Amino acid sequence: MTLLLAAVGATVTALLELTIGPYLRVGNAEPHLVLVVGVIVTLALDIEAGLVWAFVGGLVLDVLAQRPLGSSAFALLLCVGAAAVLGRAFVRIRQIVPIPAVFLLSVVYSMTLFVAFNALTAPIPVADPVGRVLPSAVFDLVVATLIGPLAISIHDRRADVERVDW
Repeated sequence: MTLLLAAVGATVTALLELTIGPYLRVGNAEPHLVLVVGVIVTLALDIEAGLVWAFVGGLVLDVLAQRPLGSSAFALLLCVGAAAVLGRAFVRIRQIVPIPAVFLLSVVYSMTLFVAFNALTAPIPVADPVGRVLPSAVFDLVVATLIGPLAISIHDRRADVERVDW
């Protein structure tokens, strides 16, 4: 049931990213809601839910935004896999891992999409691609700071985890 909810959630989030995302724009910064929530889902639940989120959300983004099919899904799958590795590496500070992870993975996601779009379509003339994606990475960082630690704390509180009392 969790995987089905991840697929439905990714579809709804992709629709929100494409419909209200442009209205949330601040300067050149636009949020990547599917990426941010996908990283949080991966860190809070598990890798399988994150992979389903990335694949379905990426395909919905590609189809609705008329991007090359599979480019967003590929970039999201790479980022969700990296988020799972970061979550395993920093298990003690799991509540705050989404904050730096989203910033780093937002840059990776945007640059992967930039390379994929240049390879699959006509080249995009951009003088400084890293400078172009940093405002969106900061915007994603703010969104992750607002919802990431809260979502992981709520999940950990609701989960029935055995703990050893010292």
